Amino acid sequence: MNSPAPKTTTMTNHNLAAQLKQIGLCALPTQLDDFIARVTKARCSAHQILEELAKAEASERSRRSLERRLRISGIKRFKPMADFDWSWPTKIERDVIERALTLDFLGETRNLILVGRNGLGKTMIAQNIAHAAVLAGHTVLFRSAAALLEELHRQSPEGRRRKLRGYANVGLLCIDEVGYLSFDDKAADLLYEVVNRRYERKPVILTTNRPFKEWNEVFPNATCIVTLLDRLLHHADVTAIEGDSYRMRESEQETAARRRKK
Repeated sequence: MNSPAPKTTTMTNHNLAAQLKQIGLCALPTQLDDFIARVTKARCSAHQILEELAKAEASERSRRSLERRLRISGIKRFKPMADFDWSWPTKIERDVIERALTLDFLGETRNLILVGRNGLGKTMIAQNIAHAAVLAGHTVLFRSAAALLEELHRQSPEGRRRKLRGYANVGLLCIDEVGYLSFDDKAADLLYEVVNRRYERKPVILTTNRPFKEWNEVFPNATCIVTLLDRLLHHADVTAIEGDSYRMRESEQETAARRRKK
């Protein structure tokens, strides 16, 4: 039976952990006792100990970076592409979507525009691409058009400039559900400002349930729609998804299943 560690050793390790944390190490302070026991048992040389320390720190920093980027991204919960029923839409360019999932459009600074009626999986596809980008080390922001425009609208002038810089510089910006609500001309100006700041610099994923010819109805009285679409579509892959709502089909199937159980 192993005897408990001496009190002086425990106190020394505790002080050392605090010192390691103070100089910016994040992995070792939380697992110091285990680390010391492991390298002692393995009779590691000083060089090997430093290698193990560096490896542990790199792994922990990578894990924390991923967690932070996922949290900031706002992607939220989503179904994986393995659950996507490619046979349900009457029209879908599978090759375009699968190519986007490889993230090649990021290096090419191309936008990806998904157009289609509600319930066909546009948001799910965009979330999967955004998640893949986070896993690949990119910074991502996923926002609905309504949330993005409301956030910009309610800011002070200085706060709006700061937010616009954030939207302009993030590695991948996903703007979801353009067209689900109508906005005023000021909202159109704000959306144009976001797109224009990213133009030929950083890619955008955008989903919309309205064809572009109807965007004047989404942003009534806005004078910048033509210029906005010009910037958005200049370097872009635009893919349309057609068919009936998948969510509606699921709802009908669930209703039928409940009826059969009665």
